Amino acid sequence: MSGLRLPLSIRTKLTLWYSGLLLAILVTIGVLSYSWLSFGLQQDLDASLLTVAQVIKDTGSSGQASGESEALLRQLLGPELYDKFVQLLDPEGRPHPPRGDGRTDVLPLSRQARARAARGLHTIETVTVAGAEPVRLLTLPVVRDGRVTEMIQVGMALRRTLAVRDRYFNTLIVLIPLGVGLAALGGAIIARAALRPVDEMVSTARRITAEDLSRRVERRGGGDELDRLAETLNGMLARLEDAFGQTRRFAADAAHELRTPLTVLRGGIEVALRMERSPDEYRRVLASSLEEVERLIRLAEDLLLLSRSLAGPEVGRAPVELEPLVLEVFEVGARLGRAAGVAVRVDATTPTAVAGDAAALRRALLNLVENAVKYTPPGGKVEIALGRTDGMAEVTVADTGIGIEPDDLERIFEPFRRLDAARARDTGGAGLGLAIARSIVIAHGGLVTVESRPGSGSRFTVRLPSAPA
Repeated sequence: MSGLRLPLSIRTKLTLWYSGLLLAILVTIGVLSYSWLSFGLQQDLDASLLTVAQVIKDTGSSGQASGESEALLRQLLGPELYDKFVQLLDPEGRPHPPRGDGRTDVLPLSRQARARAARGLHTIETVTVAGAEPVRLLTLPVVRDGRVTEMIQVGMALRRTLAVRDRYFNTLIVLIPLGVGLAALGGAIIARAALRPVDEMVSTARRITAEDLSRRVERRGGGDELDRLAETLNGMLARLEDAFGQTRRFAADAAHELRTPLTVLRGGIEVALRMERSPDEYRRVLASSLEEVERLIRLAEDLLLLSRSLAGPEVGRAPVELEPLVLEVFEVGARLGRAAGVAVRVDATTPTAVAGDAAALRRALLNLVENAVKYTPPGGKVEIALGRTDGMAEVTVADTGIGIEPDDLERIFEPFRRLDAARARDTGGAGLGLAIARSIVIAHGGLVTVESRPGSGSRFTVRLPSAPA
Protein backbone atom coordinates (compact mmCIF):
# COMPACT_ATOMS: atom_id res chain seq x y z
CA MET A 1 0.00 0.00 0.00
CA SER A 2 2.96 2.32 0.56
CA GLY A 3 3.73 2.35 -3.15
CA LEU A 4 0.15 3.12 -4.17
CA ARG A 5 -0.24 6.64 -5.55
CA LEU A 6 -3.65 8.12 -6.10
CA PRO A 7 -3.92 10.12 -9.32
CA LEU A 8 -4.39 13.84 -8.83
CA SER A 9 -7.26 15.59 -10.55
CA ILE A 10 -6.64 18.45 -12.96
CA ARG A 11 -8.29 20.79 -10.44
CA THR A 12 -5.79 19.73 -7.75
CA LYS A 13 -2.84 19.98 -10.13
CA LEU A 14 -3.87 23.47 -11.24
CA THR A 15 -4.24 24.57 -7.62
CA LEU A 16 -0.86 23.13 -6.66
CA TRP A 17 0.90 24.63 -9.66
CA TYR A 18 -0.76 27.99 -9.09
CA SER A 19 0.08 27.96 -5.38
CA GLY A 20 3.68 26.87 -5.97
CA LEU A 21 4.20 29.55 -8.61
CA LEU A 22 2.66 32.22 -6.38
CA LEU A 23 4.81 31.09 -3.44
CA ALA A 24 7.96 31.40 -5.58
CA ILE A 25 6.88 34.87 -6.75
CA LEU A 26 6.07 36.06 -3.23
CA VAL A 27 9.31 34.69 -1.78
CA THR A 28 11.28 36.39 -4.56
CA ILE A 29 9.45 39.67 -4.00
CA GLY A 30 9.94 39.30 -0.23
CA VAL A 31 13.68 38.73 -0.54
CA LEU A 32 14.07 41.64 -2.95
CA SER A 33 11.95 43.99 -0.84
CA TYR A 34 13.78 42.98 2.34
CA SER A 35 17.13 43.63 0.67
CA TRP A 36 15.90 46.93 -0.74
CA LEU A 37 14.57 47.99 2.68
CA SER A 38 17.90 47.14 4.36
CA PHE A 39 19.81 49.02 1.70
CA GLY A 40 17.50 52.03 1.98
CA LEU A 41 17.72 52.17 5.77
CA GLN A 42 21.50 51.96 5.61
CA GLN A 43 21.66 54.70 2.99
CA ASP A 44 19.43 56.95 5.12
CA LEU A 45 21.57 56.21 8.18
CA ASP A 46 24.79 56.98 6.31
CA ALA A 47 23.32 60.22 5.00
CA SER A 48 22.37 61.20 8.56
CA LEU A 49 25.91 60.45 9.77
CA LEU A 50 27.37 62.64 7.05
CA THR A 51 24.96 65.44 7.95
CA VAL A 52 25.81 65.24 11.68
CA ALA A 53 29.53 65.12 10.95
CA GLN A 54 29.22 68.14 8.68
CA VAL A 55 27.31 70.03 11.37
CA ILE A 56 30.06 69.23 13.88
CA LYS A 57 32.70 70.29 11.41
CA ASP A 58 30.94 73.58 10.68
CA THR A 59 30.00 74.34 14.30
CA GLY A 60 33.28 73.84 15.99
CA SER A 61 36.27 71.49 15.86
CA SER A 62 40.03 71.38 16.53
CA GLY A 63 41.70 71.98 19.78
CA GLN A 64 40.53 75.56 19.88
CA ALA A 65 36.89 74.48 20.24
CA SER A 66 35.38 76.60 22.96
CA GLY A 67 33.09 75.44 25.69
CA GLU A 68 30.30 77.36 24.02
CA SER A 69 30.62 75.33 20.77
CA GLU A 70 30.64 72.05 22.74
CA ALA A 71 27.54 73.12 24.65
CA LEU A 72 25.88 74.08 21.38
CA LEU A 73 26.65 70.66 19.86
CA ARG A 74 25.41 68.84 22.94
CA GLN A 75 22.21 70.84 22.79
CA LEU A 76 21.81 70.29 19.01
CA LEU A 77 22.55 66.56 18.91
CA GLY A 78 21.32 65.62 22.34
CA PRO A 79 23.42 64.58 25.35
CA GLU A 80 23.11 60.85 24.63
CA LEU A 81 24.28 61.06 21.03
CA TYR A 82 27.00 63.63 21.67
CA ASP A 83 28.44 62.02 24.79
CA LYS A 84 28.34 58.43 23.45
CA PHE A 85 28.60 58.50 19.67
CA VAL A 86 30.58 61.69 18.87
CA GLN A 87 34.33 61.76 19.15
CA LEU A 88 37.08 64.13 17.99
CA LEU A 89 40.50 62.68 17.25
CA ASP A 90 43.86 64.24 16.47
CA PRO A 91 45.74 63.15 13.32
CA GLU A 92 47.30 60.31 15.31
CA GLY A 93 43.93 58.93 16.32
CA ARG A 94 43.95 60.05 19.96
CA PRO A 95 40.87 61.69 21.50
CA HIS A 96 41.09 65.43 21.13
CA PRO A 97 40.83 67.03 23.49
CA PRO A 98 41.49 64.20 26.02
CA ARG A 99 38.41 63.10 27.93
CA GLY A 100 38.49 63.73 31.58
CA ASP A 101 35.02 62.39 32.35
CA GLY A 102 36.13 58.77 32.78
CA ARG A 103 34.42 57.59 29.60
CA THR A 104 35.44 54.05 28.62
CA ASP A 105 33.29 53.37 25.53
CA VAL A 106 35.65 55.13 23.14
CA LEU A 107 34.66 54.72 19.48
CA PRO A 108 37.20 52.44 17.70
CA LEU A 109 39.37 53.64 14.82
CA SER A 110 40.19 50.92 12.31
CA ARG A 111 43.35 50.82 10.21
CA GLN A 112 41.34 51.27 7.04
CA ALA A 113 39.56 54.35 8.37
CA ARG A 114 42.85 55.85 9.59
CA ALA A 115 44.59 55.19 6.28
CA ARG A 116 41.72 56.68 4.28
CA ALA A 117 41.56 59.69 6.61
CA ALA A 118 45.25 60.32 5.97
CA ARG A 119 44.34 60.62 2.27
CA GLY A 120 41.46 62.99 3.06
CA LEU A 121 38.70 60.33 2.51
CA HIS A 122 35.88 59.55 4.88
CA THR A 123 34.98 55.99 5.91
CA ILE A 124 31.62 54.49 6.91
CA GLU A 125 31.67 51.08 8.56
CA THR A 126 29.78 48.91 11.02
CA VAL A 127 31.58 48.26 14.31
CA THR A 128 30.77 47.07 17.80
CA VAL A 129 31.30 49.09 20.93
CA ALA A 130 31.15 48.14 24.57
CA GLY A 131 28.32 45.74 25.22
CA ALA A 132 28.61 44.27 21.70
CA GLU A 133 26.18 46.85 20.36
CA PRO A 134 26.41 47.24 16.57
CA VAL A 135 27.08 50.82 15.55
CA ARG A 136 27.28 52.47 12.15
CA LEU A 137 30.42 54.63 12.38
CA LEU A 138 31.59 57.53 10.19
CA THR A 139 35.18 58.75 10.31
CA LEU A 140 35.52 62.16 8.60
CA PRO A 141 38.91 63.88 8.32
CA VAL A 142 39.14 67.70 8.66
CA VAL A 143 41.62 69.04 6.13
CA ARG A 144 43.07 72.52 6.39
CA ASP A 145 45.94 73.90 4.33
CA GLY A 146 46.40 70.53 2.64
CA ARG A 147 46.84 68.49 5.82
CA VAL A 148 44.61 66.60 8.23
CA THR A 149 44.23 68.58 11.41
CA GLU A 150 41.77 66.30 13.17
CA MET A 151 39.18 63.53 12.60
CA ILE A 152 35.52 63.54 13.49
CA GLN A 153 33.83 60.25 14.40
CA VAL A 154 30.05 60.03 14.50
CA GLY A 155 28.22 56.79 15.26
CA MET A 156 24.62 55.71 15.44
CA ALA A 157 23.28 52.56 17.05
CA LEU A 158 21.74 50.03 14.65
CA ARG A 159 19.22 48.58 17.07
CA ARG A 160 16.33 50.63 15.65
CA THR A 161 17.30 49.80 12.07
CA LEU A 162 17.62 46.13 12.94
CA ALA A 163 14.30 46.24 14.77
CA VAL A 164 12.60 47.69 11.68
CA ARG A 165 14.11 44.96 9.50
CA ASP A 166 13.11 42.25 11.96
CA ARG A 167 9.54 43.51 12.11
CA TYR A 168 9.37 43.55 8.33
CA PHE A 169 10.84 40.05 8.15
CA ASN A 170 8.33 38.74 10.68
CA THR A 171 5.56 40.40 8.69
CA LEU A 172 6.71 38.59 5.56
CA ILE A 173 6.87 35.28 7.42
CA VAL A 174 3.21 35.69 8.37
CA LEU A 175 1.80 37.31 5.24
CA ILE A 176 3.44 35.11 2.59
CA PRO A 177 1.97 31.78 3.84
CA LEU A 178 -1.34 33.52 4.51
CA GLY A 179 -1.39 34.99 1.00
CA VAL A 180 -0.47 31.64 -0.57
CA GLY A 181 -3.18 29.87 1.44
CA LEU A 182 -5.84 32.39 0.43
CA ALA A 183 -4.65 32.27 -3.18
CA ALA A 184 -4.78 28.45 -3.15
CA LEU A 185 -8.33 28.57 -1.83
CA GLY A 186 -9.32 31.10 -4.48
CA GLY A 187 -7.49 29.12 -7.17
CA ALA A 188 -9.33 25.95 -6.18
CA ILE A 189 -12.66 27.77 -6.41
CA ILE A 190 -11.76 29.25 -9.79
CA ALA A 191 -10.49 25.90 -11.12
CA ARG A 192 -13.64 24.19 -9.95
CA ALA A 193 -15.82 26.77 -11.67
CA ALA A 194 -13.72 26.67 -14.85
CA LEU A 195 -13.77 22.86 -15.03
CA ARG A 196 -17.44 22.45 -14.20
CA PRO A 197 -18.33 22.31 -17.94
CA VAL A 198 -15.82 19.48 -18.31
CA ASP A 199 -17.62 17.54 -15.57
CA GLU A 200 -20.88 18.12 -17.43
CA MET A 201 -19.29 16.82 -20.63
CA VAL A 202 -18.11 13.73 -18.76
CA SER A 203 -21.60 13.11 -17.40
CA THR A 204 -23.10 13.49 -20.88
CA ALA A 205 -20.47 11.20 -22.41
CA ARG A 206 -21.18 8.51 -19.81
CA ARG A 207 -24.84 8.50 -20.78
CA ILE A 208 -23.97 7.91 -24.43
CA THR A 209 -23.98 4.24 -25.39
CA ALA A 210 -23.72 2.26 -28.62
CA GLU A 211 -27.51 1.91 -28.59
CA ASP A 212 -28.02 5.67 -28.40
CA LEU A 213 -25.38 7.75 -30.17
CA SER A 214 -27.75 10.59 -30.93
CA ARG A 215 -26.88 12.55 -27.78
CA ARG A 216 -24.49 15.46 -28.14
CA VAL A 217 -22.36 17.48 -25.75
CA GLU A 218 -23.88 20.89 -25.16
CA ARG A 219 -21.87 23.92 -26.25
CA ARG A 220 -21.68 26.96 -23.98
CA GLY A 221 -21.56 29.43 -26.87
CA GLY A 222 -18.48 31.29 -25.68
CA GLY A 223 -16.25 30.16 -28.53
CA ASP A 224 -13.49 29.17 -26.09
CA GLU A 225 -11.43 25.99 -25.72
CA LEU A 226 -14.31 24.16 -24.04
CA ASP A 227 -16.60 24.90 -26.98
CA ARG A 228 -13.94 23.59 -29.35
CA LEU A 229 -13.66 20.47 -27.20
CA ALA A 230 -17.43 20.05 -27.34
CA GLU A 231 -17.37 20.44 -31.13
CA THR A 232 -14.61 17.86 -31.40
CA LEU A 233 -16.51 15.39 -29.23
CA ASN A 234 -19.72 15.98 -31.18
CA GLY A 235 -17.89 15.43 -34.45
CA MET A 236 -16.43 12.19 -33.11
CA LEU A 237 -19.88 11.06 -31.93
CA ALA A 238 -21.35 11.85 -35.34
CA ARG A 239 -18.66 9.77 -37.03
CA LEU A 240 -19.23 6.94 -34.56
CA GLU A 241 -22.97 7.09 -35.14
CA ASP A 242 -22.43 6.95 -38.87
CA ALA A 243 -19.94 4.06 -38.51
CA PHE A 244 -22.33 2.11 -36.27
CA GLY A 245 -25.14 2.77 -38.74
CA GLN A 246 -23.03 1.50 -41.61
CA THR A 247 -22.09 -1.56 -39.58
CA ARG A 248 -25.73 -2.32 -38.83
CA ARG A 249 -26.71 -1.84 -42.46
CA PHE A 250 -23.77 -3.95 -43.58
CA ALA A 251 -24.76 -6.77 -41.20
CA ALA A 252 -28.41 -6.60 -42.30
CA ASP A 253 -27.49 -6.56 -46.00
CA ALA A 254 -25.01 -9.40 -45.55
CA ALA A 255 -27.63 -11.47 -43.75
CA HIS A 256 -30.08 -10.77 -46.55
CA GLU A 257 -27.57 -11.74 -49.24
CA LEU A 258 -26.71 -14.95 -47.42
CA ARG A 259 -30.32 -15.85 -46.74
CA THR A 260 -31.41 -15.75 -50.40
CA PRO A 261 -29.06 -18.46 -51.76
CA LEU A 262 -29.49 -20.50 -48.61
CA THR A 263 -33.26 -20.36 -49.04
CA VAL A 264 -32.97 -21.43 -52.66
CA LEU A 265 -30.58 -24.21 -51.71
CA ARG A 266 -32.82 -25.46 -48.93
CA GLY A 267 -35.92 -25.30 -51.14
CA GLY A 268 -34.31 -27.37 -53.91
CA ILE A 269 -33.11 -30.00 -51.48
CA GLU A 270 -36.49 -30.23 -49.72
CA VAL A 271 -38.30 -30.67 -53.06
CA ALA A 272 -35.85 -33.38 -54.10
CA LEU A 273 -36.42 -35.28 -50.85
CA ARG A 274 -40.22 -35.33 -50.96
CA MET A 275 -40.36 -38.32 -53.29
CA GLU A 276 -38.25 -40.76 -55.17
CA ARG A 277 -36.73 -39.24 -58.31
CA SER A 278 -34.66 -40.38 -61.24
CA PRO A 279 -30.88 -39.93 -61.29
CA ASP A 280 -31.20 -37.16 -63.88
CA GLU A 281 -33.57 -35.19 -61.64
CA TYR A 282 -31.21 -35.60 -58.67
CA ARG A 283 -28.35 -34.48 -60.90
CA ARG A 284 -30.26 -31.32 -61.86
CA VAL A 285 -30.98 -30.57 -58.18
CA LEU A 286 -27.32 -31.07 -57.27
CA ALA A 287 -26.16 -28.89 -60.17
CA SER A 288 -28.53 -26.10 -59.09
CA SER A 289 -27.39 -26.49 -55.48
CA LEU A 290 -23.77 -26.32 -56.59
CA GLU A 291 -24.42 -22.99 -58.30
CA GLU A 292 -25.88 -21.58 -55.10
CA VAL A 293 -22.93 -22.94 -53.11
CA GLU A 294 -20.51 -21.27 -55.51
CA ARG A 295 -22.46 -18.03 -55.14
CA LEU A 296 -22.20 -18.35 -51.34
CA ILE A 297 -18.45 -18.97 -51.62
CA ARG A 298 -17.97 -15.88 -53.81
CA LEU A 299 -20.08 -13.82 -51.43
CA ALA A 300 -18.13 -15.06 -48.40
CA GLU A 301 -14.82 -14.26 -50.12
CA ASP A 302 -16.02 -10.79 -51.05
CA LEU A 303 -17.25 -10.13 -47.52
CA LEU A 304 -13.93 -11.29 -46.08
CA LEU A 305 -11.95 -9.12 -48.49
CA LEU A 306 -14.17 -6.10 -47.84
CA SER A 307 -14.01 -6.48 -44.05
CA ARG A 308 -10.21 -6.68 -44.20
CA SER A 309 -10.07 -3.61 -46.43
CA LEU A 310 -12.38 -1.60 -44.17
CA ALA A 311 -10.31 -2.59 -41.14
CA GLY A 312 -7.24 -0.91 -42.65
CA PRO A 313 -5.36 -3.44 -44.78
CA GLU A 314 -1.60 -3.58 -44.77
CA VAL A 315 -0.51 -3.12 -48.37
CA GLY A 316 2.86 -4.28 -49.64
CA ARG A 317 5.01 -1.58 -51.19
CA ALA A 318 6.59 -3.49 -54.08
CA PRO A 319 6.81 -1.69 -57.44
CA VAL A 320 3.92 -2.67 -59.72
CA GLU A 321 3.93 -1.97 -63.48
CA LEU A 322 0.38 -1.01 -64.39
CA GLU A 323 0.57 -1.57 -68.16
CA PRO A 324 0.79 -5.40 -68.05
CA LEU A 325 -1.77 -5.38 -65.24
CA VAL A 326 -4.22 -3.37 -67.37
CA LEU A 327 -3.66 -5.69 -70.35
CA GLU A 328 -4.35 -8.72 -68.17
CA VAL A 329 -7.57 -7.16 -66.91
CA PHE A 330 -8.47 -6.31 -70.52
CA GLU A 331 -8.19 -9.97 -71.55
CA VAL A 332 -10.57 -11.06 -68.81
CA GLY A 333 -12.94 -8.20 -69.62
CA ALA A 334 -12.86 -9.11 -73.33
CA ARG A 335 -14.03 -12.64 -72.58
CA LEU A 336 -16.85 -11.30 -70.38
CA GLY A 337 -17.76 -8.79 -73.09
CA ARG A 338 -18.01 -11.44 -75.82
CA ALA A 339 -20.44 -13.43 -73.69
CA ALA A 340 -22.55 -10.30 -73.08
CA GLY A 341 -22.30 -8.84 -76.58
CA VAL A 342 -20.22 -5.85 -75.37
CA ALA A 343 -17.01 -4.67 -77.10
CA VAL A 344 -14.10 -4.21 -74.68
CA ARG A 345 -10.97 -2.51 -75.92
CA VAL A 346 -7.84 -0.79 -74.64
CA ASP A 347 -7.26 2.84 -75.49
CA ALA A 348 -3.88 4.59 -75.15
CA THR A 349 -1.53 3.29 -72.44
CA THR A 350 1.44 5.01 -70.86
CA PRO A 351 3.94 2.80 -69.02
CA THR A 352 3.88 3.76 -65.36
CA ALA A 353 4.51 2.09 -62.03
CA VAL A 354 3.02 2.41 -58.57
CA ALA A 355 3.96 0.99 -55.16
CA GLY A 356 1.56 -1.59 -53.83
CA ASP A 357 0.11 -5.09 -54.10
CA ALA A 358 -0.29 -6.32 -57.69
CA ALA A 359 -3.00 -8.89 -56.82
CA ALA A 360 -5.10 -6.36 -54.93
CA LEU A 361 -4.81 -3.76 -57.69
CA ARG A 362 -5.76 -6.38 -60.28
CA ARG A 363 -8.87 -7.21 -58.24
CA ALA A 364 -9.85 -3.54 -58.03
CA LEU A 365 -9.47 -2.89 -61.77
CA LEU A 366 -11.19 -6.16 -62.65
CA ASN A 367 -14.16 -5.22 -60.48
CA LEU A 368 -14.50 -1.93 -62.35
CA VAL A 369 -14.34 -3.67 -65.74
CA GLU A 370 -16.82 -6.37 -64.67
CA ASN A 371 -19.18 -3.70 -63.38
CA ALA A 372 -18.92 -1.78 -66.68
CA VAL A 373 -19.65 -4.89 -68.76
CA LYS A 374 -22.51 -5.88 -66.46
CA TYR A 375 -24.37 -2.57 -66.86
CA THR A 376 -23.69 -2.03 -70.57
CA PRO A 377 -26.41 -3.29 -72.95
CA PRO A 378 -25.48 -5.61 -75.86
CA GLY A 379 -23.89 -3.66 -78.68
CA GLY A 380 -22.24 -1.19 -76.28
CA LYS A 381 -18.57 -0.81 -75.57
CA VAL A 382 -16.14 -0.50 -72.67
CA GLU A 383 -12.81 1.36 -73.02
CA ILE A 384 -9.81 1.03 -70.71
CA ALA A 385 -7.02 3.63 -70.68
CA LEU A 386 -3.81 4.14 -68.72
CA GLY A 387 -2.12 7.52 -68.36
CA ARG A 388 -0.09 9.71 -66.05
CA THR A 389 -0.89 13.23 -64.83
CA ASP A 390 0.92 15.40 -62.25
CA GLY A 391 2.80 12.47 -60.74
CA MET A 392 -0.35 10.35 -60.49
CA ALA A 393 -1.08 7.19 -62.46
CA GLU A 394 -4.61 7.24 -63.93
CA VAL A 395 -6.62 4.23 -65.05
CA THR A 396 -9.99 5.00 -66.61
CA VAL A 397 -12.82 2.58 -67.37
CA ALA A 398 -15.52 4.17 -69.55
CA ASP A 399 -18.69 2.47 -70.78
CA THR A 400 -21.80 3.29 -72.80
CA GLY A 401 -24.13 1.67 -70.30
CA ILE A 402 -27.25 2.78 -68.47
CA GLY A 403 -25.49 5.52 -66.53
CA ILE A 404 -26.03 6.56 -62.92
CA GLU A 405 -28.47 8.97 -61.38
CA PRO A 406 -26.79 12.01 -59.73
CA ASP A 407 -28.13 10.99 -56.32
CA ASP A 408 -26.50 7.57 -56.65
CA LEU A 409 -23.00 8.72 -57.62
CA GLU A 410 -21.68 8.45 -54.06
CA ARG A 411 -23.91 5.65 -52.84
CA ILE A 412 -22.78 3.19 -55.50
CA PHE A 413 -19.57 2.65 -53.51
CA GLU A 414 -21.53 1.48 -50.46
CA PRO A 415 -21.63 -2.29 -49.84
CA PHE A 416 -24.63 -4.15 -51.33
CA ARG A 417 -25.69 -1.11 -53.36
CA ARG A 418 -27.13 -2.22 -56.74
CA LEU A 419 -28.40 -0.07 -59.59
CA ASP A 420 -30.26 -2.98 -61.13
CA ALA A 421 -31.04 -5.68 -58.56
CA ALA A 422 -32.49 -8.14 -61.08
CA ARG A 423 -29.45 -7.98 -63.37
CA ALA A 424 -27.10 -8.25 -60.41
CA ARG A 425 -28.87 -11.36 -59.20
CA ASP A 426 -28.72 -12.94 -62.65
CA THR A 427 -24.96 -12.37 -62.87
CA GLY A 428 -24.31 -13.48 -59.32
CA GLY A 429 -23.39 -10.00 -58.06
CA ALA A 430 -23.93 -8.94 -54.47
CA GLY A 431 -23.19 -5.23 -54.82
CA LEU A 432 -19.70 -5.48 -53.28
CA GLY A 433 -17.51 -4.95 -56.35
CA LEU A 434 -17.27 -1.16 -56.28
CA ALA A 435 -16.95 -1.08 -52.47
CA ILE A 436 -14.04 -3.52 -52.65
CA ALA A 437 -12.40 -1.59 -55.50
CA ARG A 438 -12.57 1.72 -53.63
CA SER A 439 -11.25 0.22 -50.38
CA ILE A 440 -8.26 -1.27 -52.24
CA VAL A 441 -7.47 2.01 -54.02
CA ILE A 442 -7.75 4.01 -50.79
CA ALA A 443 -5.42 1.53 -49.07
CA HIS A 444 -2.86 2.36 -51.80
CA GLY A 445 -3.20 6.08 -51.12
CA GLY A 446 -5.33 6.67 -54.20
CA LEU A 447 -8.80 7.86 -55.10
CA VAL A 448 -11.71 6.57 -57.21
CA THR A 449 -14.03 9.07 -58.89
CA VAL A 450 -17.00 8.59 -61.23
CA GLU A 451 -18.60 10.77 -63.88
CA SER A 452 -21.94 9.70 -65.30
CA ARG A 453 -25.25 10.76 -66.75
CA PRO A 454 -28.34 8.56 -66.97
CA GLY A 455 -28.48 6.84 -70.35
CA SER A 456 -25.03 8.11 -71.42
CA GLY A 457 -22.70 5.69 -69.70
CA SER A 458 -20.20 6.14 -66.89
CA ARG A 459 -16.51 6.89 -66.54
CA PHE A 460 -14.58 5.59 -63.50
CA THR A 461 -11.12 7.03 -62.85
CA VAL A 462 -8.57 5.49 -60.50
CA ARG A 463 -5.72 7.77 -59.42
CA LEU A 464 -2.70 6.25 -57.69
CA PRO A 465 0.60 7.86 -56.59
CA SER A 466 3.35 6.96 -59.03
CA ALA A 467 6.31 5.02 -57.70
CA PRO A 468 9.69 6.83 -57.59
CA ALA A 469 11.86 6.17 -60.61
